[in-house]
Amino acid sequence: MASDRTAAPADLTDEGEISHAQQVLVLALATLAEQREADSESHILRVQNYVLTLAQALAKQEQFAELLTPAYIDTLFLSVPLYDMGSIAIPDRILLKPGRLDADEIAIMRTHTTIGHAAIERAERTLGRPSPRLAIAKDLVLCHQEKWDGSGYPRALAGGDIPVAARIMAIADVYDALISSKVYKDGVPHDKAVQIIFSERGAHFDPDMVDAFIEIQDEFDGIAKRFADTDADMQHKIEYMANAIAEIAIL
Repeated sequence: MASDRTAAPADLTDEGEISHAQQVLVLALATLAEQREADSESHILRVQNYVLTLAQALAKQEQFAELLTPAYIDTLFLSVPLYDMGSIAIPDRILLKPGRLDADEIAIMRTHTTIGHAAIERAERTLGRPSPRLAIAKDLVLCHQEKWDGSGYPRALAGGDIPVAARIMAIADVYDALISSKVYKDGVPHDKAVQIIFSERGAHFDPDMVDAFIEIQDEFDGIAKRFADTDADMQHKIEYMANAIAEIAIL
């Protein structure tokens, strides 16, 4: 049976369809980056929804209301899949190392923030101008590892100097890292993850954001369960890591 190549195509000028196609491509590319860390698209969906939920809660507070408009939150949500894009440039021997990294390996790992940010800026220059729609994405990529007390990287920013989007992202990212099982470790229960994040109030995390997180912690738990990794996801993680380790051993 011949394929139907004469069927009318979708409206390629429809703005809604263009936006959807862009979101699909961003998620697909982000998934490839996450798979290199033996992670899954479920991780991206969880973190996106943590960020959305926390941002919506913070938008009700006076100090965040002016910035966290519905349009800002929508752009933030759509930008989340890009936050760890720089990790695609980190070698498997470091990215997938189950034990502690040494000082040189840590230094290389930390470059994922600046590598990802530089890639976006290079693309903007190539196309002739920066895109205001990517400002939030660049904040996420560059600053999601900064800490409230100034001990983070790559710029050792502190307090309000850290972009709001990155401060929100930090809580979402760490929460998911804590509750998620990896090939080499089991995730911790939700209550334990909440305790750990609260213990970093004013150190790793913005105190006001931690307080908001505590208020909506049950919503985080619900998101984690709704987008939980499947048995197939875990099997994929095991197979990817085994293949990567085998390739490293050959080298």
